[in-house]
Amino acid sequence: MPVAMARHILVKTEAEAAQLKQRITAGEAFDVLARKYSTCPSKKRGGDLGEVRPGQMVRAVDQIIFKKPLKVVHGPVKTQFGWHLVQVFYRD
Repeated sequence: MPVAMARHILVKTEAEAAQLKQRITAGEAFDVLARKYSTCPSKKRGGDLGEVRPGQMVRAVDQIIFKKPLKVVHGPVKTQFGWHLVQVFYRD
């Protein structure tokens, strides 16, 4: 079964996610922004989700983790939990 390592930032609004993405693109550190702004418990680890397998995350995030290019910040993407920015480091 495939495995991937990813991190994310979860916020309440699309506008907040878009603003954070711009800050990351401008050079701010993903993990620092995750610790400060994410509403997910993973914020304690800079948004690190660790290794995940298909089906462990909500469908929209799962699709990014297992189908989109690596080392790019994807999103904002909406789920029932809020708006996500997702970055995938590797997948096997």
